[in-house]
Amino acid sequence: MKYGIYFAYWEEDWDTNYLKYVKKVSDLGFDVLEVGAAGIVNMSDEDLYSLRFEAEKYNITLTAGIGLPIEYDVSSRDENIRQNGIYFMKKILDALHKAGIHKIGGTIYSYWPVDYTKPINKPEARKQSIKSMRELADYAAQYDITLLIETLNRFEQFLVNDAKEAVELVKDIGKDNVKVMLDSFHMNIEEDFIGDAIRYTGEYLGHFHIGECNRKVPGKGHMPWSEMGQALRDINYDGYIVMEPFVRPGGIVGTDIKIWRDLSEKADEAKLDADVKESLQFVKREFLR
Repeated sequence: MKYGIYFAYWEEDWDTNYLKYVKKVSDLGFDVLEVGAAGIVNMSDEDLYSLRFEAEKYNITLTAGIGLPIEYDVSSRDENIRQNGIYFMKKILDALHKAGIHKIGGTIYSYWPVDYTKPINKPEARKQSIKSMRELADYAAQYDITLLIETLNRFEQFLVNDAKEAVELVKDIGKDNVKVMLDSFHMNIEEDFIGDAIRYTGEYLGHFHIGECNRKVPGKGHMPWSEMGQALRDINYDGYIVMEPFVRPGGIVGTDIKIWRDLSEKADEAKLDADVKESLQFVKREFLR
């Protein structure tokens, strides 16, 4: 397995200079840096290639994530919105290819966060999502990019809340480069037993996000890490494990993730680095027994 971290642990904005985090995460002992596709799509070709070369220099694998905005909802019954989403996602895929990124996950099959003031028609949204994801999977295949269907809790999305729904959607999409992305934060809300959900996902698991139930770094809460580690070993998972902690309020990141109090204990950057380095060693002990 390779271990990584999401850039937004340190950031207040989804669109930032990712280049500065490549050496940082390498120095902290990580193998993977996950960046925001919302920022990637706005980068110049020169900057995309620079990010790619920097990652190669430090032997860091890049992955990407995004929750599509509502105006790009690929599960929309409004055909204009759905097509806008497909067009936007294809632009992202073009940019990912230039940056040397081969995995993108998140709410790429619908939109995030869900607006529950609007009526929900889950069967129709699911049908539209499948149609869109099949087209996007074919487009992504030319770049050897895998699309990752993330399970989200009921308060943020309605289409895919648990491992069972994610596996069923991936099966119905029916493309080899579409996999499931599980996330321990969301699983803590939706799954009966996290280990069982990992085992149920099995060969369909293409990516795994981890964090505590309050979004602190792993090891600073009560999540069942040994249970997760055993389940990952049971399915012979050898993919990426990416931390996605959010501990500081402020900026668009804090607002979107709903971080309303400082979970970092007023940590400066050096303390944030030390915490996540310690967390990485904790996770490896739990997952590599």
